[in-house]
Amino acid sequence: MAATLKCPKCDSLETVKNGIIKDRQRFRCKKCDYNFTVDKLGKGISSYYVIKALQLYIEGVSYREIERLLGVSHVSVMNWVKKYQIKMPDRITHHATYKVMNHKELAEFYADRKNLEGMGMIVTELGDKFMMIKWERFKD
Repeated sequence: MAATLKCPKCDSLETVKNGIIKDRQRFRCKKCDYNFTVDKLGKGISSYYVIKALQLYIEGVSYREIERLLGVSHVSVMNWVKKYQIKMPDRITHHATYKVMNHKELAEFYADRKNLEGMGMIVTELGDKFMMIKWERFKD
């Protein structure tokens, strides 16, 4: 019975099952006689979460806190930081504080002008909520 997989060597669709190696199905191409197995695909995390996790990391949010906020493993975040060679700024004079709010809470926050004075802040989407990140100077 022919499989519907493409041969990675010659792109032929003429492949057949050819045993099992280390609990993975092995295939053989009838055209070029190449043996291959199919890689496991894994869960696959949306690029949205990868980008969001890296943004939060750059803003100073810890790996474990990113895990709690986004629901992705802190080990995955560490691997992405390593893979994309993300570097933290050398001299950090500020630290980030953040708060997760729904739309109504965010609107109320912006309505009070006192909340907008004297600080840098960024608001980013987190699914159906919003995260406000503010920077405060380290105390000398």
